[in-house]
Amino acid sequence: MKFALVNPAWEFSGSIYFGCQEPHYPLELLFGFDRIREAGHEALLIDAQLEQLSIADVKRRLYVFQPDFLVMPTAPSYLFWRCPPPELRIPKQWFSGLESRAVKVAIGPHASATPGPTLRKLGCDVVFRGEPDQVLPLLASQSWSEIAGCCWKDENGEHFSSTLAVTDMRRLGALKFDNYDVEAHKHRHHVFSGSGHGAELEFARGCPWACAFCNKTLFRNQFRERDQDQVLAEVDRLVARGVDYIYWIDEIFGVGKKVRRLLEELAQRPVSMGLQTRIDLWNEETLDLLGTAGCISMECGIESITETGRDELNKGCRLSTDRLTDLLIYARQRIPWVQANLILTEHDDRNDIRSWQDRLKAAGVWVSEPVPMFPYPGTPMYQEIFGPIDDQAWERAHHYYTSTFREKGYSDIQAQAPAAIEDLECTY
Repeated sequence: MKFALVNPAWEFSGSIYFGCQEPHYPLELLFGFDRIREAGHEALLIDAQLEQLSIADVKRRLYVFQPDFLVMPTAPSYLFWRCPPPELRIPKQWFSGLESRAVKVAIGPHASATPGPTLRKLGCDVVFRGEPDQVLPLLASQSWSEIAGCCWKDENGEHFSSTLAVTDMRRLGALKFDNYDVEAHKHRHHVFSGSGHGAELEFARGCPWACAFCNKTLFRNQFRERDQDQVLAEVDRLVARGVDYIYWIDEIFGVGKKVRRLLEELAQRPVSMGLQTRIDLWNEETLDLLGTAGCISMECGIESITETGRDELNKGCRLSTDRLTDLLIYARQRIPWVQANLILTEHDDRNDIRSWQDRLKAAGVWVSEPVPMFPYPGTPMYQEIFGPIDDQAWERAHHYYTSTFREKGYSDIQAQAPAAIEDLECTY
């Protein structure tokens, strides 16, 4: 059987999406490609965003390949599955425009939370709830009713899985990258000066915390580490092809005892790195090690400057604000870019926030303005505000977000006049 894995050319005009708009490694497709090949099937990977391909360009490639299955994600890269564009405009356009006779398969956070609307909006045959890395090849060999997370429609109606597909991260071997144009991908994620040759990799997936705002519950939830030797093999392959910067897309880099060995190994390689983490996972000794290992970009979720605020967000943080502040300043003395992120809540005094920002900025730490949070379907925040997920979950969350923050102000890094989700998807 033949599987075509397509990353569409993402475009975000009118969206509330505020993630990076540069191309990123489509790791979910790269891992799926290898599992498909291991199962004895043919696979074709096309990254239309990286290659700047149009729908017509990709359609011509698919005509030559003649796939049995056409797979596309509903969010740009695993890195942004937790903060995707709420609307399904781009995958809808691409599934429709490619006009493939193949079985159409969608993966991503939308299918994980609302498989029914995702099937219908995209005109798909199959959507997956959860992580697709290991289950995609099973479409060619097993009854779909037996595949974890598999939801589909046929002449008898729609069929929904009550389970989520969860990847065994220890079985994800090292990506070879012989199917990917590593040299064409120059972007260094979360680096704002200088030049180089970047890539994105994954050491661990999931997170042991359950912060109220975090959109990871229905996919990438349970914390799991990969085999370090496999990860280091990926690093070495990328370095051999000119990569000098790696961004770890892990939900929470720094958890677990195995991180130390990874950092010690990276310190021996000619590569720098960036990551997102919690500063309360680190101390002076481990921050020294992080600096020695070549970390040049560190993004830390603080969320609230008060212990009460962090508790209400269920951060599970045991350190005081003063201790968090000291660690951020210590980190900045060893790492060129240290960022502290705040969330817009009703519990932090604006004057106190400004004073805290000023103190950190004086020490060279970049601090975000408090960011309004989108209540993604599947988060504890969504559950608290609206209750259980239904077929209107994305529309409901989008209406709430735009009506709440139109007057208060959106994030300073996103469009200030987002369109209605119905207009973006052209559904009414």
